Amino acid sequence: MKRNEGTLDRILRVVIAAAAVVAAAVIGFTTVAGIVLLVVGAVMLITAASGFCPLYRLFGLSTCKVPAARADEQIRVH
Repeated sequence: MKRNEGTLDRILRVVIAAAAVVAAAVIGFTTVAGIVLLVVGAVMLITAASGFCPLYRLFGLSTCKVPAARADEQIRVH
């Protein structure tokens, strides 16, 4: 798995995960909405920790910065 999330993206995912868990606690962990929010929070935490988002890969997106040397190489190749 190649990293495709930048630092800001990862921080936002942790914040969203925390908000989802808090919302699930307010709504109730045994409700459907509470369970969905817990799953969303878990997925956000896992992707933030790993630095890899499968949906980004599926759509060819990346928020991870490319080092300057690699950017030059990619320009020459294309």
